[in-house]
Amino acid sequence: MRYFLELAYDGTRYCGWQTQPNALSVQQELDRCLSQVLRQPVYSLGSGRTDAGVHASHQVAHFDAELPAHLNEEQLVYRLNRALPPDIGVYAVTPVQPDAHARYGAVARSYEYHVVLRRDPFRRDQALWLDKAPNVEAMNEAAQYLLGQRDFTSFSKTKGAETHYVCWVHEAGWHPTPHGLMFLIRANRFVRGMVRLVVGTLLDVGRGRLTPAQFAEILHRQERIAASGAAPAHGLFLSRVEYPPETLLPGHEPAEKPFFITDADLQPFYWQQK
Repeated sequence: MRYFLELAYDGTRYCGWQTQPNALSVQQELDRCLSQVLRQPVYSLGSGRTDAGVHASHQVAHFDAELPAHLNEEQLVYRLNRALPPDIGVYAVTPVQPDAHARYGAVARSYEYHVVLRRDPFRRDQALWLDKAPNVEAMNEAAQYLLGQRDFTSFSKTKGAETHYVCWVHEAGWHPTPHGLMFLIRANRFVRGMVRLVVGTLLDVGRGRLTPAQFAEILHRQERIAASGAAPAHGLFLSRVEYPPETLLPGHEPAEKPFFITDADLQPFYWQQK
């Protein structure tokens, strides 16, 4: 049986999501505890590979296993949370179609980047502190150039494994939070390093180092050297991963389906994939 597992983690002490030699990863800890609880080798595959120091408030991974007769999905969640380290938490385990894929089946992902404008010792590893408020109006004007189908070569680590750098961005903008700001971006896909490079360049707009028009020029140049430096990893969160409703097995629909979107929401994604 294939399952989708929803989880969150504080990425501060991890090398990232993906298992790597001689380094601690979130995937490694999850697989270790899944195998321990289910008493069988279990290997998970995540919806995306967050970098070292990056967090997730909503990550999705799939795994294949046969649950023992005495253990249901709710009990598995309980036992996993007892076994996992305190900086990883599992929210739900849901049966899905046999060919459901956490990475390739996702039709949208959202990232948040958090900035605090008041020094907060309790968020030193979860938000970037700025000692001066940026120009939010200018940053939001610049962010509008990201919307639609764009080539993000200028905002990518070009040595990644991507075959192309085109993404369809459906939402991008800065929002006020208590004592700070949050940048939200939602797209069908993201290339390696994209969000941190976008945020770093938008913050330069907010500081007056770039105009919104110059930001647009950087995007259209499709040259990595044109963008500003990447924003620090610790302010970034993978915040939502979305799938078509048919990913679920009939009869196994949970009362709440926070990571499934409607057919109407899917239309723009279907169109751009043609």
